[in-house]
Amino acid sequence: MSFLLAHPGLIATRAGEHAILVLSSLAIALAIALPLGVLVARKPRAGTLVLGVLNAIYTVPSLALLAILVALFGLGAPTAVVALVAYAQMILVRNIAEGLRGVSPAALDAADGLGFTRRERLLRVELPLALPAIFGGIRIATVALIGLATVAAWIDAGGLGSIVFEGLHQDDAPKIVAGSMAAMALAFAADALLRLAERASVRA
Repeated sequence: MSFLLAHPGLIATRAGEHAILVLSSLAIALAIALPLGVLVARKPRAGTLVLGVLNAIYTVPSLALLAILVALFGLGAPTAVVALVAYAQMILVRNIAEGLRGVSPAALDAADGLGFTRRERLLRVELPLALPAIFGGIRIATVALIGLATVAAWIDAGGLGSIVFEGLHQDDAPKIVAGSMAAMALAFAADALLRLAERASVRA
């Protein structure tokens, strides 16, 4: 706590780096996961293969994956983004697919009766009704990525993990605690905000 109070500027800077890393990774992950989630929901055979591959990636230890990616792409934030995007896929794709599968058949029949194309039905009926499940996946993925981004400081990705690793190298317990507490606070704040968004989508 003493380090937090003594270095608010450093904590704020590292927290900003951490947030940018997580948000950019989440945006890319969503852009990939959305079509994959639709594929998994609509094509069971292909979906089984996709989820199997994503599950295999998700089970790889984070440090091992980072080490492999460093060998391919080098050190730095871009490599960390690749790792975070890969890890987020299992959570996001599964929730998107489950949300789409949970849409009421009556709603689908009504959309078909109105003459919607498959694209219109997806955008105007299925995705809006699947939003609660999708937001749930985003919330879980965001919290997970905040934790993984902390570890990604090991490959010079910046963020709050930099403070933790500096503390480990310097045997500085206050610095380790400060970095860890700041990362936890960021995760709690993100979870709270996304829970509110999730509840709002349910009410809508």
